Amino acid sequence: MSKLFGRQGLIAVGLCLAAGILAAPAASNSWSVKLPPEAPSLPQPAGARIWYPTTSSPTLALPGGQRRTIRSVLNITAPMQFGGYVWNEEGIPPASIWVRIDLGQQLISVFRGGHEIGSAVILYGAGSNPTPTGAFKILQKAKDYHSRTYDAPMPFMLRLTDDGIAIHASNVRDGSATHGCIGVPVEFARKLFSQAQRGDLVVVVGS
Repeated sequence: MSKLFGRQGLIAVGLCLAAGILAAPAASNSWSVKLPPEAPSLPQPAGARIWYPTTSSPTLALPGGQRRTIRSVLNITAPMQFGGYVWNEEGIPPASIWVRIDLGQQLISVFRGGHEIGSAVILYGAGSNPTPTGAFKILQKAKDYHSRTYDAPMPFMLRLTDDGIAIHASNVRDGSATHGCIGVPVEFARKLFSQAQRGDLVVVVGS
């Protein structure tokens, strides 16, 4: 049975509080199998967003001394499974995005103008290929990127480091890991790629 990922919304010290701490995934090549067909987003009913008052919006401290004000988060009440994601930008005005990746909870959150618009279960690097933590900027975008190092497709690639760490579409499944990249569901990767720009902030925090 696949693990389930529950969320309890925003707390003062961070986002994406899961129901339990996840064990590190087994070291395997997440690109060695064909990517799955596009999966639909989890349904978002009325009241799908938790709003914070403008006078008392929580603020997150980020690596490098940066801070970000959170104006709303997705009200995700159903457990998320491997390959699952939520994306809801209804009523959220255009703005630049930033991304928070929580390796401990194995979740990614995408924010636009202080509002969380997307969240998904991720794969990350384990063993001798850990995913680095810290604050990064998107260095490159490539829709149909193919890794020469691993001879593997990395669709909707958003490069974070000069040595090849990136966010990209993966077959996000239980027991898998990457070689240090952040793997996200295919359709989630497509949506993120369409909005992300070079220079956008990506923060990766550990357990």
